[in-house]
Amino acid sequence: MRQHIRAFSFLASALLIASCGGNLRLESPPTYAPLPIAGAAIPVDESQRVTLRGNVHPLARPEFDQGIANPVTRLDRMLLLLNSSSAQQADLDALVAAQQDPDSPLYHQWLTPAEFGARFGAPDAEMAQVTAWLAAQGFTVDEISASRRLIAFSGSAAQVATAFRTELHIYRVDGIDHLANAEGPQIPVGLSGLIAGIVSLHDFRRTSEMRPLAPLSAQPDYSAGATHYLFPADFATIYDLNPLFAEGTSGSGSSIAIAARSNIKLADIEAFRSMAGLSANDPIVTLDGADPGLVVHDQDESTLATEWSGAVAPEAAVNLVIAASTAITDGIDLASVWIVNHAAAPLVSVSYGSCEQQMGTADLAFYNSLWEQAASQGMSVFVASGDAGAAGCSSPTANAGSQTAVNGLCSSPYSTCVGGTEFNEGANATQYWSTTNSAEYGSALSYIPEEVWNESALNGGEGLWSSGGGASIVYAQPAWQSNIDGAATANGMRTVPDVALAAADHDGYFVAENGSFWIASGTSSAAPSFAGIMALVVQSQHGASQGNANPRFYTLAGAADDPFHATPSGDNSVPGVSGFTATGAAYNLATGLGSVDAALLVKGWSTASQNIPPPRPIRCSRFGLLPMQCLPMPRAPIRLLGRP
Repeated sequence: MRQHIRAFSFLASALLIASCGGNLRLESPPTYAPLPIAGAAIPVDESQRVTLRGNVHPLARPEFDQGIANPVTRLDRMLLLLNSSSAQQADLDALVAAQQDPDSPLYHQWLTPAEFGARFGAPDAEMAQVTAWLAAQGFTVDEISASRRLIAFSGSAAQVATAFRTELHIYRVDGIDHLANAEGPQIPVGLSGLIAGIVSLHDFRRTSEMRPLAPLSAQPDYSAGATHYLFPADFATIYDLNPLFAEGTSGSGSSIAIAARSNIKLADIEAFRSMAGLSANDPIVTLDGADPGLVVHDQDESTLATEWSGAVAPEAAVNLVIAASTAITDGIDLASVWIVNHAAAPLVSVSYGSCEQQMGTADLAFYNSLWEQAASQGMSVFVASGDAGAAGCSSPTANAGSQTAVNGLCSSPYSTCVGGTEFNEGANATQYWSTTNSAEYGSALSYIPEEVWNESALNGGEGLWSSGGGASIVYAQPAWQSNIDGAATANGMRTVPDVALAAADHDGYFVAENGSFWIASGTSSAAPSFAGIMALVVQSQHGASQGNANPRFYTLAGAADDPFHATPSGDNSVPGVSGFTATGAAYNLATGLGSVDAALLVKGWSTASQNIPPPRPIRCSRFGLLPMQCLPMPRAPIRLLGRP
């Protein structure tokens, strides 16, 4: 397991981007020094202020308020999101659309992070203005991202209260104390055109999209009566990977970056691969800052994603990018920023989520901006849709859901949202599962029919465990999705998920962790597995990055050799919230296009019709009672060089 520890700013890393895959090793975690502030800054009038609306967490309510937080509370690595000019954003939107248009000369002409920053980020004068103001408030400017759209800065709760005119309070919700801002942050009017907002001023964390690991019996028996567990050999049979493996398509030359906030044990990965009959291929572990160590529950996510992305694409390089959460900044946000701003891999997997209604204006804009940047750099992003069915704002362990909602980390049109299916063997499971195992512990005999994953209390299970899915309240429906059968029920809004794979505890995924064997389930199993399938596509394209995979996915769904298994039945309704039903249409709001035949996907990727409808440019703004709304905009001319 090779470790890469970041010890330099994004300013420096932009110059060293080509070497970020090297074997950099440090004996101790990095320390952060203030960055030099370049250029002269015009003094800011502090007396004139504007409030950044839509940036108070909905659970930061008076009835939960326990009082003001300690003013000396350390707040490290806060993320300040910068605005781009309207001309810049129009240029970027048009570029990303052209990059997926086979008729455009810019088709698949990807940017580097440095090129992105030079073209679409804040210019020097504006950056100097903002960083000088932060320094004047007593903050330490830690990093400027390669995109020049984010500034990481650190300080105290007292400094935040003074600079942004909002106190941080302690809120006790369900017996757990949380740190959050009590009012919307304010900034000087003179900076309102430059600063979009602070990504997070609270510690309501991104939620894991997997069930707690369940122990496996002492001796692995992957076909035990009516119980079946997914082992890599089973997955390869069910989703038709074996023809690809036979011809040498197993992920060689591709790589997958996983956003994480816990480390792993290398011995677990090696034990998993040895048991599965996979060749040795240790993951890379990249530490973005101090090593958080093995974090309870998050270790499960990191281990599952590392093992299964590498099982589906056995020869791909898996890069686990780990960032520790700070007082009010989630490690998943920091890891995602590192991955995109270092172009760490052509494929990205994220297994965490927050519902749109609980994400602030800046939070939503942050992920949409980050995933659009990733798309412009040729990166394909796969995000778990969630495990609470249609009730995306509720915990899967709740007795009832609160409202219809979707995961805001995957509702951006620039990411592929991965939902969950459940195998539906019927009364005669032996037609799909052997009673004995192969040398690699595989027992699946063929593709197994699937239905919507729903193991909630409404469907004979418990809690809300079901495939996340529904309609966004933020993003308009992209052109590539609007024409698919089954997607028209969302009143013109983006629907998720886009695709799905097995996610049920009914046939859980085998995992090795802490020297023992376990069974995992949830859409956290599906997202890294789909990223692994996409690594096979990348290899088939001679290692070329593919960018946002959605336009091609939806085109292939209507091809003669449609690679998708449209889900024929089931729904993601849970106690308290009615969901969405699969009827066999090409698309549904519980499992998207359905699961996939990997061999047909790889074949179709090269031979599909080139008439892919390019995505219409998207513009986001605050609208009505919603924190943000993103709607299609008229196409703008594409500028090939320079900043407008």
